[in-house]
Amino acid sequence: MDGAAASGDFVQSLARGLAVIRAFDAEHAELTLSDVARRADMTRAAARRFLLTLESLGYVASDARVFRLTPRVLELGFSYLSSLSLPEIVQPHLEALSREVDESVSAAVLDGVDVVYVARVPTRRIMSVRITIGTRFPAYATSMGRVLLAGLGEGEADAALAASDLSPLTERTITEPAALRSELDRVRAQGWSLVDGELEPGLRSIAAPLHGRDGRVVAALNVSTSATRDSVEHVREAYLGPLLQTAAAIDAELRLV
Repeated sequence: MDGAAASGDFVQSLARGLAVIRAFDAEHAELTLSDVARRADMTRAAARRFLLTLESLGYVASDARVFRLTPRVLELGFSYLSSLSLPEIVQPHLEALSREVDESVSAAVLDGVDVVYVARVPTRRIMSVRITIGTRFPAYATSMGRVLLAGLGEGEADAALAASDLSPLTERTITEPAALRSELDRVRAQGWSLVDGELEPGLRSIAAPLHGRDGRVVAALNVSTSATRDSVEHVREAYLGPLLQTAAAIDAELRLV
């Protein structure tokens, strides 16, 4: 701002108008003219001009005494959000979740019968292969794959399983179509999936779906850990809550895209 001000390019009236908008928040949803002037650090006369301008544009509503923002203010952030890709939206949330649980977290989408990693925050090496953006794994044997398959229509999920090479990747891998369909029904009902050593021995992961504006599952989010560090019970008790909270926060942003 200092550079813009020094060059003469700083538009003070725009800055003050934004200050009026920022005067409102969750604890101050309705404000009097005096409240706005005080919180935006301007005179009552200036605050009144900005409020009436914002009201004429549809961003502010008022009654006889108080002012409030309207849902139209969401338009100010919509262009930014709609320009973001899925990885850009989820990455900050993954970083926060990884710090909270101190484990590797990832996001993936379904591509045919595979999951494809689109974002990741690793904390330590937990697989024999290095996972990077673009890494693919068979959906049927992964926690993210199962929430993604469970998010499909029943016929689509059956078709994906029929097209999959249901090879046993470990001695724990579920490969029977009927058993997998039953597992997908369970995942669909509970809203998350926990896979224990089916993709690689000693790897445990828990995943939740991410939903687009229309409510359809568009991606998945997971926390992965080693069986040497965490029991199945600990994975469920320690990671499921933060995982679901993070998924809900991402869903809220995806609904605006």
